[in-house]
Amino acid sequence: MKTGILLTNLGTPDAPTKAALKRYLKEFLSDDRVIQPKNKLIWWLALNVVILNIRPVKSAQNYVKIWDSFGKGSPLLNITLLQAQGVEKILTNKFDDLALEMGMRYGNPSIDSALEKLQAQGCEKIVVLPLYPQYSDTTTASTLDTVNKALGNWDNKPKLDFIDNYYTDKGYIQSLALSVIEHQEQHGKPDKLMISFHGIPQRFVDNGDIYYEHCVNTSVLLTEALNLQDKDYQLCFQSIFGREEWIKPQTKLSLESLAQDGVEHIQVICPGFSADCLETLEEINEENRGYFIQAGGKTFSYIPALNDRKDHIKALSNIISKHLE
Repeated sequence: MKTGILLTNLGTPDAPTKAALKRYLKEFLSDDRVIQPKNKLIWWLALNVVILNIRPVKSAQNYVKIWDSFGKGSPLLNITLLQAQGVEKILTNKFDDLALEMGMRYGNPSIDSALEKLQAQGCEKIVVLPLYPQYSDTTTASTLDTVNKALGNWDNKPKLDFIDNYYTDKGYIQSLALSVIEHQEQHGKPDKLMISFHGIPQRFVDNGDIYYEHCVNTSVLLTEALNLQDKDYQLCFQSIFGREEWIKPQTKLSLESLAQDGVEHIQVICPGFSADCLETLEEINEENRGYFIQAGGKTFSYIPALNDRKDHIKALSNIISKHLE
């Protein structure tokens, strides 16, 4: 039986332009899993009349800042391709009859196109690894929806093995810890380590999304691996969107408060992002750096995502291997 492996991530626009961002944001913000609108008609009007006529311009300007920073084009796409190549090299040396493809939930290459390639290669089993260490309805469940819909169109539906989280994986935690240690060997130890995750509305957590719990547990596992005390780090959440209440504490407000309280040296790590992207390269390393410095902080550094680190690629390969044996 031939097995197909599908690595997925959130997605990226095709170019740092208003037109490309409008297409990308329309697909992203039309996903009910992402927005979970209280009133679909009101949200549709807000999205199509207001948001898609304003937000793409600012988003395109931000993407211009990071475009081509990891090779030509989108950093997220280029890094995910490197991850896929690394995982494929390890797994094809260990297992026979494998095929691996990469697809994005929004934008190109799509999950549908990746699954079509696996179908063309005669795969009877599909192992899907969304590159989200922590589960959320907004990301992981949305990916599963898309995969199930695509596989439903196959004449002979394959066996599906869907990996919905891996934040407790020892290899993943060890890779995170080593990335912090190596960064601090070069930049020194900070007054506080900020552990920043992408936020979601508090309403989603109240309705049963276990994402917040996974983020808290990840920070516990990471800080235990680093032998940190409570005073040495702070968990926080970034990328707030809209007017409703989001999970707290917020990264921006936390950085400003710490600087005002006399904290001079901050380092930020974002364990929920498997690859560097707009939210890490621009939002954290540029925008939030500015908030901290403007509030009186002195030294700020961002600890890069795990990207294609060898230990990260090995960890991802081991996670998948457990579903192949």
